Amino acid sequence: MLSREYKLKKENDFKKVFKNGKYYQQEFIRIKILKNDLEIDRFGFPIGLKISKKAVQRNKIKRRLEEIIRLKLNQMKSGFDIIILVNPEIIEKSYQEIEKALISLFKKANILS
Repeated sequence: MLSREYKLKKENDFKKVFKNGKYYQQEFIRIKILKNDLEIDRFGFPIGLKISKKAVQRNKIKRRLEEIIRLKLNQMKSGFDIIILVNPEIIEKSYQEIEKALISLFKKANILS
C-alpha cells in the first residue's frame, strides 16, 4: 500500500493540479501532472460513482493503481503532484494491462526514468 505521505489529500492541492497541470492520456487512463516544491511525488485517485456504483470495485481500482505506483516509486523523478483519472473500462482490465498503460503514460510525461 502506498504510504500516506505520497497521497494528495487537500482539496486545494487537487484544484491546483486540475487548473495548472499538464494532461496526458492513454487508452482508459489519464493523468494530470504539476511540479510541486517538495522532495516527493504525491498522487491523487479520484475514482467516482461514474466509474462504478460499487465501492468494492472503486477501491480495487485504487489499490491496483497504488500498488503499481509503490513498485515504481524509486524509478520516478521526484517533485510532482499527479492525479490519475480513469474511464469505466478499467473495471474489465487486468492488473498487467493497467500497469502497462500507466507506465507508458509516465514515460510519455517524462517522469519515469
